[in-house]
Amino acid sequence: MPTFELNLSDDVYAEFQQLADQEFVSEEQAAEELISSGIDAYNVTIVDDDPHDEMLDGAENNMFDTAQDPGSIEDDRL
Repeated sequence: MPTFELNLSDDVYAEFQQLADQEFVSEEQAAEELISSGIDAYNVTIVDDDPHDEMLDGAENNMFDTAQDPGSIEDDRL
């Protein structure tokens, strides 16, 4: 099994030790599982083919900005 050296700040190492003591059998197991989980989380490919997204994008593109000239109350009367 390959080994490597990692330098952590004192705060991060203390947090790692606490987590390893509470949740894992050993620091080696904690390191392996946490690094594996981090790699899995980092390599996630998000596929979002929701047709509602296209509808919302179209609606957003059709909206107009009234911040510059909101008009007056007279414009709203029939």
